[in-house]
Amino acid sequence: MKILIIGSGGREHAIIRRLAADSPAPELHAAPGNPGIAQLATCHDAAVTDLDAQVRLADRLQPDLVVIGPEAPLVAGAADRLREAGHTVFGPSAAAAVLEGSKSWAKEIMAAAGVPTAASVTVTAREQLEPGLDRINPLADVPYVVKADGLAAGKGVVVTEDRTAAITHAVAVLTAGGSVVLEEFLDGPEVSLFCLSDGTRVVPLAPAQDFKRALDDDEGPNTGGMGAYSPLPWAPEGLAEEVLEKVARPTIAELASRGIPFVGVLYCGLALTSRGMRVIEFNARFGDPETQVVLERLASPLAPLLLDAARGELTAETDLAWSEDSAVTVVLASAGYPAAARSGDPITGIDAAEQLGAHVIHAGTATMDGALVSAGGRVLSVVATGEDLEAARSRALSATEAIRLEGSHHRTDIARRAAADAQAASEEMNA
Repeated sequence: MKILIIGSGGREHAIIRRLAADSPAPELHAAPGNPGIAQLATCHDAAVTDLDAQVRLADRLQPDLVVIGPEAPLVAGAADRLREAGHTVFGPSAAAAVLEGSKSWAKEIMAAAGVPTAASVTVTAREQLEPGLDRINPLADVPYVVKADGLAAGKGVVVTEDRTAAITHAVAVLTAGGSVVLEEFLDGPEVSLFCLSDGTRVVPLAPAQDFKRALDDDEGPNTGGMGAYSPLPWAPEGLAEEVLEKVARPTIAELASRGIPFVGVLYCGLALTSRGMRVIEFNARFGDPETQVVLERLASPLAPLLLDAARGELTAETDLAWSEDSAVTVVLASAGYPAAARSGDPITGIDAAEQLGAHVIHAGTATMDGALVSAGGRVLSVVATGEDLEAARSRALSATEAIRLEGSHHRTDIARRAAADAQAASEEMNA
């Protein structure tokens, strides 16, 4: 099988790494790829934003499957263009990708499908802000949640108890010509669940949890994600089936009823609140860095699964196999991230990191004069597995600390609480 993957980040590197592990391994191509991806696939000079170049490349390569990784080309219609040119594509149409491209439209779909989610108000003008905040946040001690109603690379959300900060963020989005979604704060732990859809049927992957804040103990600004882990030993039994029944299947059915079949990954961002499960947001593609840990644990072949979804051939009997090991990833971010990420700094120590039992996913890297350098905010994602979360996180952290990137930073508490709780539960059981 020949597969073309569109994208250049950590998500795409993780997908390609897992595809390369299939037996037999498919012939892999990437556009444009990155230095890490280039070790596993043939990279082609077609930018993520250049839909014409992507179609020309697919016409030349004639792949059996095209996988579109990032949200921007999906929202721009890359899947539509490729399908119109006769290619089999894993990724939703532009119409379906609006589920991620517009939070207010996603709320409309959830309401129509009966999907549980946070109460919200969409604001399009400055004078609507104060009344909107009063309506959604009648209690002053509950954090304000302010979201840019559009793509923001995971950084368009502000959660704060400071009303002035909430208003400042909202005004900045409105001034830039966007709209804002004011949302009810959801208590409880968050869960990410990827659901593969062929437009009708849905197959869930394993749940994961990511860490959005830049600093330890959930301090600092929101980012695109600073680490993740899977499985979730604390998650309620039957969580995936509950998400299928209450969230994924109703959403896919609602879209289909509107003539908008969703083919690809429906990323369900969830909060397990004191009042039950609620959807925080939908994305229309694999999430980063959760993909790194979820696919690390997937024991079933990935290429046939994606191809079946793209062809509309998923079945209710699709039963995926998963490793019993835990997986943890730690993101190494560049100096200044997320406010103003610095690029061009040399990166060393990747070989040393991998000798410690981890593998390193490239997210924002490039080569300059033959040397590997940073080229983005989240530069690398260091992934490790272990017989439990503590073993996996210890190995991932040790490997991360072996890498040298001037001014870089990473969180040291990824999966710490879950690992401690799991260990305590094990000790209590054995007492």
